[in-house]
Amino acid sequence: MKITFMGAGSTVFVKNVIGDILLTPSISQCEIALYDINSDRLKESFIVVDCLNKNYNNGKAIIKTYLGTENRKSALKNADFVINAIQVGFYKPCTVIDFEIPKKYGLRQTIGDTLGIGGIFRGLRTIKVLKEFADDMSAVCPNALFLNYTNPMAILTGYMNRYTPIKTIGLCHSVQVCVEALLSACDLKDLEVGSSLIAGINHMAWLLEIKDKNNIDLYPLIRKKAKEKNMSVKHADMVRLDYIDKFGYYCTESSEHNAEYNPYYIKPNRPDLIEKFNIPLDEYPRRCVIQIEGWEKQKEELLNGGKVEHVLSREYGASIINAISTDKLFKFGGNVINNGVIENLPKEACVEVPCFADADGIHPTYIGKLPPHLAALNMTNINMQLLTIEAAVSGKTEDLYHAALLDPLTAATLSTDEIVKMCDEMKAAHEDAGFPIL
Repeated sequence: MKITFMGAGSTVFVKNVIGDILLTPSISQCEIALYDINSDRLKESFIVVDCLNKNYNNGKAIIKTYLGTENRKSALKNADFVINAIQVGFYKPCTVIDFEIPKKYGLRQTIGDTLGIGGIFRGLRTIKVLKEFADDMSAVCPNALFLNYTNPMAILTGYMNRYTPIKTIGLCHSVQVCVEALLSACDLKDLEVGSSLIAGINHMAWLLEIKDKNNIDLYPLIRKKAKEKNMSVKHADMVRLDYIDKFGYYCTESSEHNAEYNPYYIKPNRPDLIEKFNIPLDEYPRRCVIQIEGWEKQKEELLNGGKVEHVLSREYGASIINAISTDKLFKFGGNVINNGVIENLPKEACVEVPCFADADGIHPTYIGKLPPHLAALNMTNINMQLLTIEAAVSGKTEDLYHAALLDPLTAATLSTDEIVKMCDEMKAAHEDAGFPIL
């Protein structure tokens, strides 16, 4: 079996996903191809993976590196699984463009990688690269499963599944920790949960049910605790607890993300809302700077003098590969084309629902209808996602405008003329930086 990792310079993430594979005996004797366009980070990732292979797998896996686009087909050739974790445009220049130009227009963001004007441009520049990946995969590994971890998840996974022949599943980290985060935020860590159900769209999938071991609904208690917590103290999850108070349900991704997925919390000339809901504006650029500055220290800690350590992470990748390779059923939260599994969302939308993996592939589960107001909230995000994909496929600037005009936060902040002007400026800045959008 061959597993190719695209964007292998993401060393910590490579350690988690590949480390899980090496700790899973049934799939650990494989060939692992590490691909990136940054030679230094690729070398560092190889050192980490090679140490894990020797420490935990007796060196049974074959680890190879492939640098640069000229070696991309070789990295992909005969792959059974392709894991994607690329970041097109890096922090500089593209993330800076995504934040600084909108800021000139009075449009503030927190993360900017999933929705909003940042999500639109990140999606468009990444789709251009994923199309090249899909063309290469069609030529050298047409039957491989593409495991996408890159954001904007719904836009990229939706594009790959609708406009390329490559089988694609979108994987996020937020479903696994949703219940745990909720109980922690509500000071209910000792509560024993028997079952839960999560469905919706990536980063705004809803915790539809949460019950104890006796099948008793825990939401009445949670709703009470959530309101009390938000009224009593500032904390890091105030937006999602406000969701519970106003909409009745908790969602998967963090409050800093969800602050920018709607028009309610970040508004022009309303610093009181930023203060009230403890919203960290410009959070993603801040994280990038901290990570870049701290990488050398983090690298030394990670390598630990050649004694790289690893325990199984919560990532789904290795378990999906294991399930398909061994026909051992595995349940997970995955991003797939809707095709009716959520009845009151568009069939072409990319939704996040419980899925099963086995030797026959990926099987999404039927959900039925979401509560109407939750489906409506999802639709405000889906509109932008579908229109961004439309712009990527058509190459038309007016389709880019449509996506931005329909984005909830952008539309709530700027006029139509301002949105068009901002898009033109951001498009030109991307082109000048060598990352054309359309």
